Formats: sequence, structure tokens, C-alpha cells
Amino acid sequence: MADPLPSSTRRLAAGPGGPAAPSGRLGGAAEYFALLLEEAAAIEFEGPVVRARAAGADSATLAGLEGVKLLALQVREAFAARRRRESELAALFDTAGDLASLRSVDEVLTAIVRRARQLLGTDVSYLTLHDDARGDTYMRVTDGSVSARFQALRLPMGAGLGGLVAQTAAPYATARYFADPRFQHTDEINGGVAEEGLVAILGVPLIRGSRVIGVLFAADRNERLYDRSEVSLLGSLAAHAAIALDNARLLEETRSALEELSAATRELRAHSASVERAAGAHDRFIDIVLRGGGVEDVAAAVTQALGGQITILDEHGRGTPSPGSDDDLPPDPAAALARARSTGRTVRDRSWWTAAVTVGAELLGGLVLRRDDQLTDSDQRILERAALVTALLLLIRRTASEAEGRVRGELLEELLGPALRDPDGLRERGRRLGADLDRPHAVLVALVEERSRDRALAQATHLAAVRGGLAGLHDGRVVLCLPGEEPGAAATTVCRELTTAAGRPVTVGGAGPAQGPAAVAPAHSEAQRCAATLVALGRAGQAAGAAELGFVGLLVGEGRDVQSFVTATLGPVLDYDERRGTDLVGTLRAWFDAGGSPARAAETLQVHVNTVTQRLDRVGRLLGRGWSAPDRALEVHLALRLHRLTAPAGA
Repeated sequence: MADPLPSSTRRLAAGPGGPAAPSGRLGGAAEYFALLLEEAAAIEFEGPVVRARAAGADSATLAGLEGVKLLALQVREAFAARRRRESELAALFDTAGDLASLRSVDEVLTAIVRRARQLLGTDVSYLTLHDDARGDTYMRVTDGSVSARFQALRLPMGAGLGGLVAQTAAPYATARYFADPRFQHTDEINGGVAEEGLVAILGVPLIRGSRVIGVLFAADRNERLYDRSEVSLLGSLAAHAAIALDNARLLEETRSALEELSAATRELRAHSASVERAAGAHDRFIDIVLRGGGVEDVAAAVTQALGGQITILDEHGRGTPSPGSDDDLPPDPAAALARARSTGRTVRDRSWWTAAVTVGAELLGGLVLRRDDQLTDSDQRILERAALVTALLLLIRRTASEAEGRVRGELLEELLGPALRDPDGLRERGRRLGADLDRPHAVLVALVEERSRDRALAQATHLAAVRGGLAGLHDGRVVLCLPGEEPGAAATTVCRELTTAAGRPVTVGGAGPAQGPAAVAPAHSEAQRCAATLVALGRAGQAAGAAELGFVGLLVGEGRDVQSFVTATLGPVLDYDERRGTDLVGTLRAWFDAGGSPARAAETLQVHVNTVTQRLDRVGRLLGRGWSAPDRALEVHLALRLHRLTAPAGA
């Protein structure tokens, strides 16, 4: 603390030898100055008077000392008040600094309540706030409290001393809380105050505008009268607390506004990005349609716009041509496609988004996008627009395919007609369709049930277009000309493809190779006989050319090569005899001539019956199991006879 007396005054009062003796008014004043400088207790100010009286000072001297003592005590009190005021102002300044530093409202309120307790020298200080949602008042901050019940106390509006402060918006103090009848006592409040041990309480209002929002309290566990300066100090702290709460409210509103603005900005940016994606996707879709792109191009455009993995579904919910993995499709693609078709919108099943590809009421297929995160409405519309473009492309492809199919069918019909006119013109028409009639072609005839014929014809037309051939309907049968394949292999391929498309077994006969326009009609007749033969043999739903029909092929084929039949049937046995110098062929002839009896064959060959058995076992290993079954044995026997007829003399 700064020295309250100038140094010259202290020297004058004390003299050159230290403090003056208490003789007379000047000496007493000097001693009291020394006590003031030492900040002595009030009781010590009685010392000079007591000592003067003991020394026998007269009444005038004692009266003078009494006057100086009173003045000194007044100065002491003034100094104490000044120090208190400085401390209060420092506390208020620190509180204002807390508000200016924008610390959390909890920290500011805690500091205010703690300073109220320290400055007023009370046992407890606390702050309550109104809860408009619940219609009561609750403890916000406490300092010096030891009762958990008191710290969790909630007060009804208007109850207790705090209720009186809130109603009147004025400070109130009580030296004896429980004996004060000015406010409403409740059992809950009295119980909490009693458990805390409070007796004297001072409360001041926290005011925001014209509304009381809470109360700041200082309390003691003994009776106490609070003077005006203490009430004023607590009121100043309450004003700071109200400012802190108001700043917190404004800051929260500002933060909320900023968050809303940020959210709106993010939403606007997301919307702008979504619009840009949609516009970009729309431009790519238009470009795909204008340049005659395909469904795969649409899928690539969707992936570029939305990310993820796209899979194309057929009308049955199957991936086309096949999905990369099971993860590319939802658990039940057909069900998801049905829901998308019925709703006309994108359907989500966990990480899969499905859009139906439809033309009117007809379902053509679907698009499945696998992406883990959420698709916005705009992104879903991109997927739906992609499905619409896919439907348009499929419709265009179908229309073009139908037109091309009709042209190919008309050309094939002329090739199969009874009289072939203008072969060169037919060749030119074939070249325009991408079909070179001078190349070797396999001619195929497919027997299909009438209810599945349209689907089979559509698939046959597609195969012909892809492979540079021809396809059409002739006499109720699906006919194809496919270049570059053997009749048997081509028949097998066509049988598999048409059976899948028709959903029912299809029987296919093959012939050829047919080279040139004039060779198509004869090959068609042979292929038709092969198909009819398969049905007659009970092999409906299979495919074969004349070569695959064995000896029957000799009957249905045009100019069959007998040597080829012999080689195809007996080739392994003939090769074995040639390499080893054996005569398995002769053993086979003897066995057939003996009616299949090894014993009689052994007599004819003049060998042991076990030798015949061993030779027949060797034949079985060369020709395969079942060579001696009736149908196969007939082919082998016929091949043996043809081999004898066609073999060179002496063989």
C-alpha cells in the first residue's frame, strides 16, 4: 500500500531521533501517524492515551490525545474503505476483462461468483437462472457450497428470497433467513438452505433489458447485516453476469446464424455441383444418342458422373452379359427392378440403386448403380435419365434390328426359292448387309415351338448380324447362314443360343459348307433333313450335322464321303493295326460274322477264345465303351463292310 503521509511530515512528527514522545498534542499526533503507517489494529490506537494517563497527564492533554485518536481512527477507516474500493474496482475490472476475452460463459460466471464471495467475505455465493421451458429457477454456479442437495436445488417461480428479488427486480437481504416473513418459504428451499447451514442471505437481480433472468446471492452461516456498499458491489457483479449471459446468447445466436449460413452455402454449392453434374451428364447422353452409341456408353457416362459401379440388367433382372461379381448386384435384383418399374423412381437397397428401363408398359431391363453413400435427388434423376436414354437406344437398336432382319430374311428367302435369279444381284445385296455369299457358310435349320418362335428369331437375327450372316423364317422354321464354321459346331452354338432366348428346347440341324448363292438351297434341304432325323431318333433339343449322325448321315446327307465315315468310326482301330501289324479289323469281322460269339469267331480265326476276348477288349479301349451296343454296333458293322468295299485290292 502507498504511504499516506509525505516523508517531510513523518520527519517533522518523529524528529531526528525517531518517533516523538507522547508529550502534548504534537507528540501524540506523531505516534498516531506511526500507527497509521504500520496499519496497526484499532485497539492499538488506545495505547498513547493509556500511557499518557499513566504518566499523570492533565485533562487537557488527555482530551487532546482523545481528539487525535478519533481523527486517526477516522483516517484508518478511510484508508480501509479506499483499499476495499480499490479491490472491488480491480475485481470489476478483471471481470470486464473476462468478458472482453470472450471466454466460455461458464468460466465467466464461475469467476464472478467466486469474486463475490471473496470481496464480500461471505461463506457461500451462488447464482440462479430462470428456466422458461420448465417454469422454475435452477442453480447455475455455486462457490463455497458443501451440500449436494443445495447445489441441485430447483426453486419454483416466486418462492424464497430469490423469488422476491425476481418479482421486484430489487436487491433484498436478510440477517436471519428462517425468521424473515417477507418472502414465501417452501419445504424444498428451506431444506436445502438448512442443509447448507445458511443464515444470512443477500440477493441481487440479474437484469437483461427490463426482464429479470436470474439472481446473484452472497450468504453466511451466521447472522450478518449487509451494508449498502456490499449490496452495490454485488449488484455490479450481477450486472457483469447479466452481460456475460447476454453476450453468450448473442454469441450463440451469431454462431447459429453462421452455421445456418454455412449450411446454406454448402447446400447451395452442393446444389450447384449437382446441377453441373446433371447438365454434364445430359450433354453426354445427347452426344451418345446423336453419334449412335450403345448402352455401354450410357453406363460409362453414369459412372463418370456419379462414380460407383454400374451394371446393366435384362428384363429378368440378370446382369448382361454377366456381372463382374456378386457384389455388383443387390440380393434380389428382380424384386428391386420390379419396385423401380412400379414406382417409376430409383429404388435403393443398401448400397445398390436400381432404375428401370421401360418403354410404355414394356420392361426392357434396368440399371444398377453400386455406391455406398447417399444419392441426392438430382443424382437419382441422373440415373433415371440414363435409364430413359438406355430405353431409347434399345428401342432404336430394336427398330434397326427388325428392319435389318427383314432385309436379311428377304434375301435368305430368295436364296431358298425354287428358282435362283440374278446371283450377282444377290451377292451385291449380301455385301451391303455385310454378308459375303462366296465364303463357305454353314446352313442351319432350327425347329422351335410357335409360342417361342419370335424370341428365337430375334436371337438368330442378332447372331447373323454380329457374324456377318443371314437369318430368317422359312416354312415356319428359323434358318441361318453363318460363315466360317463347320456345320456341327455351328449347329451346337445356335442350339445353345436359341434355347436360352426361347426358354425352351430347340432342335438344330446343320449342313454345308455352302459356297455361293446356288449352294444355299441344297444345304438347307440337308439341314432340314438332319433336324427332322434328330426328332425321329428321339434327340429333340439337340444339334447335329450329317457327320454327327453317323451312318444315318449317309442317308440324309448330300454326297457324303464314305471314307470319312469309315475313318470317323474305325479310325483308332485302323491306326492301331497299321502301327502294330495286328489284325483287330479282321477279328471284328469274324466276331460280327459269328453273330457276336467269341467262341465261334475263335474257330473261324483258328485262335484260342481268350485271344479273341483280349482283342475285343483292345477294340473297346480304342473305340470307347458302348461300341457293342446295338446302335453303335450297327455303325461299326456298316463301317467294316464299307472299308472292305473301298479298300484297295489285296488289302
